[in-house]
Amino acid sequence: MFFVDTSILLKLGASTILGLVIGLERELQKKPLGLKTSLVICVSSCILTIVSIEASNHYAVPYQKPMDPLRLAAQIVSGIGFLGAGVILHKQNDVIIGLTTAAMIWAASGLGIAAGAGFYLEAFVAVFLIIVSVELLPPIIKRIGPKSLREQEIKLELTLSKEDNRVLEVMEALKERHIKIKYIKIRDVSASSERGETHQVNLIVHVDGERYNADIYHEIKQIPYIVSVQIETLL
Repeated sequence: MFFVDTSILLKLGASTILGLVIGLERELQKKPLGLKTSLVICVSSCILTIVSIEASNHYAVPYQKPMDPLRLAAQIVSGIGFLGAGVILHKQNDVIIGLTTAAMIWAASGLGIAAGAGFYLEAFVAVFLIIVSVELLPPIIKRIGPKSLREQEIKLELTLSKEDNRVLEVMEALKERHIKIKYIKIRDVSASSERGETHQVNLIVHVDGERYNADIYHEIKQIPYIVSVQIETLL
């Protein structure tokens, strides 16, 4: 008959709960790190830590240098970086995204290691602080912090009729509408049968986070010399 150490089951159960909390938070945010991934990372980190600790005790040789009980755990920390890097390197709309998700991957492995080593209280306090830091603090800081924290970043693609100095006039018109220009790129577009020669202006701008893209679109559309407008929110 096989006897299972209840402390090992307790560690695995704790790691499952911790992984569930992290995964559920990312799942609700529609991020790549979901429930399944988070649970696998956390429980796997836990079992590897248990094996590392138990093996160091089981295979210890008297009067010999003892094995490092957390040798496998150290490899988890370095190895999980490859999974996190794959998330960070994903680019969308010229903006690097996934930093928080990569950090949560690393956190899930750390919580699994903590549960596997028997640090239950520390692990649950840590997961509580992580969720507070990711979900509760940012909205509070945005509300009471500087105005710039409440701004959203959007990408604009404007097509302008090709007339002298009209680009400068359009830029001034954007500023009058409280649209802050962060990046601008201008290029000429070859003549077509419909529009003739035009300027294509690509911009990344900051606007009040409470403004709707549809309202911004209609405001920009009313500026003279603008032929077409394309607006996109940067994540």
